[in-house]
Amino acid sequence: MKAMIINKYGEDAVFESQEVENPKINDGEVLIKIAASSVNTVDTMIRKMGKDLPLSPDAPAILGMDFAGTIEAIADDVKNFKVGDEVYGCVGGLADLQGTLADYITADSKLIALKPKNLSMKEAAAIPLVGITAYEGLVRAGVGANQKVLVHGGSGGVGHVALQLAKHFGAEVYSTGGGEAQLELIKKLGATPINYKTETVENYVEAYTAGAGFDVVYDSVGGGNLINSFNAAKLNGHVATTVSMIELDLTLAHFKGLSLHVVFMLIPMLHNYKREDHGEILKSIAEIVEAGKLKPILDSQEFSLEDIGKAHARLESGQAMGKVVVEN
Repeated sequence: MKAMIINKYGEDAVFESQEVENPKINDGEVLIKIAASSVNTVDTMIRKMGKDLPLSPDAPAILGMDFAGTIEAIADDVKNFKVGDEVYGCVGGLADLQGTLADYITADSKLIALKPKNLSMKEAAAIPLVGITAYEGLVRAGVGANQKVLVHGGSGGVGHVALQLAKHFGAEVYSTGGGEAQLELIKKLGATPINYKTETVENYVEAYTAGAGFDVVYDSVGGGNLINSFNAAKLNGHVATTVSMIELDLTLAHFKGLSLHVVFMLIPMLHNYKREDHGEILKSIAEIVEAGKLKPILDSQEFSLEDIGKAHARLESGQAMGKVVVEN
């Protein structure tokens, strides 16, 4: 099969097309013909940082985590899928798990689900990592009806899914963005847009919560922006973040009695820990999508598998709107 290989990690790392052996099925796995794969920030981090990240596979490596495709074979002990099923998931590209930038992959059947019937393969491939990340953070924070939820970075991969899911769960949703196109997308997806470049946290907390703060803040930006999240959250409120690899003074969080949830959705793949949870979340997301409550947004630029280097560059440019997807 054809695969895009990274032979050496680093800032100047390049993908090379190579012919490699088809993967072999082990117990609990299915063989999938990949139709599309999406690019996530963690993919670009692995490409550049290599083994400086403890989750990176040994080089030469096949990267890529998300996919949508069709099952071509199943292990004897797999009973909940059949040949011909169209599925999606986040299944590899780290540690000892082969990635999705190839014609075929064998995947743990616990990590996948039937893809939403009303989505194309490209659209379905855009969902898994960001969808599971958004869903997990919101559920752990207890998002529900009659709550005000703020999503930082609502036009990004995780953010645009999180604001739609929060709305589906019954919340009143607000979201930050930094440009007209971003704010327009946030509004289109059903949230109240906030321009973080022109509005201070204090201003929008006063305007939208009468100074009380938001019940839940989902911070897909993280890092130094966590201070903004702490300021935006109400007393005893919840903050969920996807980026917390930072030294930070938690004094403000302490005196407001905040709960901080760190979402690191790669744990089941890395540690073979509760992998079935990901399959169940993807099944729930598919139902939400089929009910018309969630729509993945794809970046306007299109890429083939051989263009994966350009797809990485597009994501890193900061110019992409929604998810960057490559087609096989």
